[in-house]
Amino acid sequence: MLLGALVCAIGCSGALASAVGCSGASTLDHGPRDTLGAYARALADGRVEEAYRLLSDDARRSLPLEAFRRILRDDPQEVRAIAARLSRPGGETAVTATVSLPDGDTLPLVWENGRWWIDGAGVDPYPQSTPQKALEAFVRAFDRKRWDVLLRFVPDARRAGLDAAKLQKAWEQTPDQKDEVARAVAAIRAALPDAQIEEVGDRATFAYGGSASARLVREHGAWKMEDFD
Repeated sequence: MLLGALVCAIGCSGALASAVGCSGASTLDHGPRDTLGAYARALADGRVEEAYRLLSDDARRSLPLEAFRRILRDDPQEVRAIAARLSRPGGETAVTATVSLPDGDTLPLVWENGRWWIDGAGVDPYPQSTPQKALEAFVRAFDRKRWDVLLRFVPDARRAGLDAAKLQKAWEQTPDQKDEVARAVAAIRAALPDAQIEEVGDRATFAYGGSASARLVREHGAWKMEDFD
């Protein structure tokens, strides 16, 4: 609770506060690590109001100033430890942001060399570079009925004789399969925000919906859906 409440200052609806101009943050030329450092120093020095001003609008709505002040007062030793960790993030720490688009999609950005850059998903909306991205892309393609894209997620051993039309017929027009696949995709979608993925070599397993699981395999550098319950 303590760490989550305090670190929420660096988030703003999926983007860093300094990157999108949240209340209390500086302008766009103020880098994410500058905001992080300012927040860490305010915590370390006990400057409660200054630290609180660096929280995003959403964070401040869910965490009133008095509640924030109480967190800092009740466990000052832990607060100082958190401030120390925030003030020296690892050199390889990834700083990312997510922009929500009008059609409901999101565009990921990454902070590199002092500025924001479009992440690879801005070029490929159906990335398969990691199990997590592949699962998200699989659900996105299913929701959009992109049967041609879904073919990319079929392992080589199961591609023989299969095309987009046959996949559509099986998953959209065959009653039993249609309902089963729709339920599975809905469960995968619901579980993705808290995804627990076990990755071993070129295989990965994603548990969802209680006892169900999706099994992925990496072929030619791309993660594919080997099977799902």
